Amino acid sequence: MTPLAVSLIAGALTLVLSLALPVVVKPVLVRLGIMDVPSARSSHDRPILRGLGLAVLIAMLVGGATAVALFAVPSWGGSASWSALLVIVLGSLCAGLLGLTEDLHGLSVPLRSAALLLIAAGSALGVLLVSGGLGGGLGLQHGPGLAGSSGPGAVSDAAAPHPGLPVWAIIALVAYAVLFISSYINVANFMDGLNGISGFHGVIAGGTFAAIGWSMNMPWLFAAGLVLALGYLGFLPWNLTKPGAFLGDVGSYLLGGATAVTSFAALIAGAPLLATIGPMVIYFGDVGVTLVKRMRAGHKWDEPHKEHTYQRIQQLGYSHVQASGLTAGCTLLASLLGLASLSVGLWGSLILLAGGLAVLLVYLALPRLLPARS
Repeated sequence: MTPLAVSLIAGALTLVLSLALPVVVKPVLVRLGIMDVPSARSSHDRPILRGLGLAVLIAMLVGGATAVALFAVPSWGGSASWSALLVIVLGSLCAGLLGLTEDLHGLSVPLRSAALLLIAAGSALGVLLVSGGLGGGLGLQHGPGLAGSSGPGAVSDAAAPHPGLPVWAIIALVAYAVLFISSYINVANFMDGLNGISGFHGVIAGGTFAAIGWSMNMPWLFAAGLVLALGYLGFLPWNLTKPGAFLGDVGSYLLGGATAVTSFAALIAGAPLLATIGPMVIYFGDVGVTLVKRMRAGHKWDEPHKEHTYQRIQQLGYSHVQASGLTAGCTLLASLLGLASLSVGLWGSLILLAGGLAVLLVYLALPRLLPARS
């Protein structure tokens, strides 16, 4: 069995479970009374079941764990593959469980913030450990390629573990990762306000990471991307068809954690920065600009509101799917520009960076550019 076959099995299992598990999970959520009641932040006008991200969490956990177990067989992927993927699975699981706790019981802001920082720090240290960044590690690219030890997608044995990083570099990387991962979990939660928006985002982000993994011959990254993409693809029918259901914090925290940890792992493994952050540009830009505008207007940053760009598009009279689709389209374009950096040099990357920023500016201007609908 090749690493490609392992990845496809894990992805298919994730999709099947994500599609089927809501049948079991929904009655549990109903009994627990986990409903999303319209508030100042909501874009819906009636109570809707939330917490269905629990089904996605279980599906991704099973799919990811299956890939880890199969990659652990030396002839199917090598130790580096399962080690890197294991960090992503555990980091994503912790983020999802934190969101589930928030759904069930609620958490104080200080406690939630501390938990986010711990998850981010643990994930960062785990990635650096398996990459060899803490000294004598495994090397994320070591092992056979997606199609096996020979043929398309094969990795050279020269992709050996690199020497341990100096202390100052480890501290800098951990600091960056803690800020990056914890922030993006919050960002994904802030952006989960319309039907379809998080499902589309998970599919695009996962597809992007799978493409990087395929292009750079990193089976663990290809598998991680497939599990993320297919996990959220399976959720979309439940979200977009009546009576509908929401991810809840368990699903949005899972999305943010899985995306950010996978992005950081890909960066440490040698993927270009633009490729790893392409799926995140629109989300970071929307949340960042909105929060700055609100603080400049004298509002508290954590007050509920409906001033994000995607919400303002919907308020023009566009449906949830239309507004989510516009956001997803801009995310896809930014992701494709990031993927193009895999095959260009410095000047090409700078041009692609400018293109990504242009896409973000157009997206932020959409509420002013689009015609209102009655």
